[in-house]
Amino acid sequence: MSGGRMLDPRTARPFPIVAAEAVRDTQMRGNVRHATEVIQNKRARVVAERGDWQALREAGKRLREHAIRNMDAYLLEFERNCTRAGGTVHWARDAAEAQAIVVKLASEAVGASAGTPTAGRPAPGEVIKIKSMTTEEIHLNGALEAAGIRPYETDLAELIIQLGQDQPSHIVVPALHKNRQQIREIFRREMQLPELGETPQELAEAARQFLREKFLRVETAISGANFLIAETGGVCVVESEGNGRMCLTLPKTLITIAGIDKVVARFRDLEVLVQTLPRSATGERMNPYNSIWTGVRPGDGPQNFHVVLLDNGRTDVLADEPARQTLHCIRCGACQNACPVYRETGGHAYGSVYAGPIGAILTPQLLGMQHAQSLPYASSLCGACYEVCPVKINIPEVLIHLRSRVVKEQAASISGRLHPEALAMRAAASVFRSERRFRAAQRAGRMAMKTMARDDGAGQPWIRSLPGYLGGWTSVRDLKAMPKQTFREWWEQRPHRTADGQDRNKPGVPDHPTGTTKQPPASVESA
Repeated sequence: MSGGRMLDPRTARPFPIVAAEAVRDTQMRGNVRHATEVIQNKRARVVAERGDWQALREAGKRLREHAIRNMDAYLLEFERNCTRAGGTVHWARDAAEAQAIVVKLASEAVGASAGTPTAGRPAPGEVIKIKSMTTEEIHLNGALEAAGIRPYETDLAELIIQLGQDQPSHIVVPALHKNRQQIREIFRREMQLPELGETPQELAEAARQFLREKFLRVETAISGANFLIAETGGVCVVESEGNGRMCLTLPKTLITIAGIDKVVARFRDLEVLVQTLPRSATGERMNPYNSIWTGVRPGDGPQNFHVVLLDNGRTDVLADEPARQTLHCIRCGACQNACPVYRETGGHAYGSVYAGPIGAILTPQLLGMQHAQSLPYASSLCGACYEVCPVKINIPEVLIHLRSRVVKEQAASISGRLHPEALAMRAAASVFRSERRFRAAQRAGRMAMKTMARDDGAGQPWIRSLPGYLGGWTSVRDLKAMPKQTFREWWEQRPHRTADGQDRNKPGVPDHPTGTTKQPPASVESA
């Protein structure tokens, strides 16, 4: 029951290529646009209710800055307190280590649960899961299935993705690119419900009946975490459907996998974060289910509790100070909903489980800037993501920083230095260093554009298509033709004397009949 082709940024095609295909899918674009507009409108209403919203954003920013800056100390404090409460903490340097740890723990748990097969006992090799982008990041479902363990997603959107052999396209609403009719067809086919209707109530009831049996039977659960509380050793999960609460209380074994960036210092820090997260993520004042569990309590909930702390490139992000704020993210998805690029291309174009603006800065860094180098350019730098971020991550600033890293890394290789764009930039730098070459380039450009510019009917010439490598620019936008005369040419050709014979360029001489005078320049350009 795994999804379709994995979203793996190491093998994904460059964003511009996939995005060009995605924008031709009008159904997907309509689904994404409708869903993001609904969420944005709900968010706007609940945010407007808070007169202290900007103060909450600033408080959230400072809380996350403090936790990330002192991550090493707080992770060790979390481990001590979680262990003291009866949990077991494991450390994973990368995805392969995390997979191995979880598969081993799950295999031991399902084997112990199965025992001698009898009626009503859980079948060997099954686990139930709470929605977790971290498990998607490390492709955990595939590793579990390879070990003979069948994972069941219990979040409604993740269930849709799993049954539809698809991949998530949004951090909070993974099936955002699907509409009700498409979901109904998936449920009809996979749940053998040929008469199923398409109302939200009917679809939710079908999922409820399908999952209820799993909740009551399967005794091993795997979850992610929204926050790791260093002060108490507790783990917090917030959700809206109740499936998380079922997974956290009914199974005998609970395995939580969380990125090391999820740590917060104190329990009271949640007072800010559980206000900003639901408002930003789903437009709710509070998540219906906020679950916090700490260790093991005899006779109450899971009796075997494991936490896997995942690095997988996060310490490298921490070491890059200009980009460190990436780790402040609380995975609300607000930047995706606001991004004009994401709203047109959807999430799959990013080639990663982390799509949209946050994915454009997180994915390349997790991969050491060796892959997904086109993602920092998947932005118009409009700043909408920063305006809605509940912890004030300056995503445009990080994007520009990562673009500079991409350029520097490419310039370090011969192929990079010989890339057409690099050659064009060096040629442009040479032109801009010389007034003579600059004027010659302007004249050559105007001559070349005479054959390419077309009048738009309103007297304005536009270039619809450029040849060769330059065609990438005009493939998605029109280019206004160069003016027939530059400012410097106009300045040089204007009359140098006024009607009464005075030198117009002399300081203090009136430039217009109104008596306005030309003031001496503050500085003199050599050009």
